[in-house]
Amino acid sequence: MTTRVFQYVVNFMATLFDKLFGCSHKSFSFPITKRRGQRGPHAASLTGTYVVCLDCGKEFPYDWQQMKVLEGRAIKARTLEAKEAKAA
Repeated sequence: MTTRVFQYVVNFMATLFDKLFGCSHKSFSFPITKRRGQRGPHAASLTGTYVVCLDCGKEFPYDWQQMKVLEGRAIKARTLEAKEAKAA
C-alpha cells in the first residue's frame, strides 16, 4: 500500500471512529488569535484564529468575519481559495 492510500485509510478510520464514539465538539474556548512570528497550531494557519474544544482539546480554525468555527467543507473551500490567490 502506498503512503498516500495508507494515510487516507487511517484518516477515514479515525473519522469514522470519532463520529461513532467521539466528542460532539459543542463547547469551545473563546477565539484565540496568534501573534506575528508566534508559532501557532495548525488550526490557526488558515485564518490566524482558532478555538479549542473544551471537552477533548481538538483545535479548529475560526473565522472572525463570519463568527463561526470552520469545519469540513468550509476548510477545504478556504484552502482552495488561498491556493488560487497565490497562483494569481
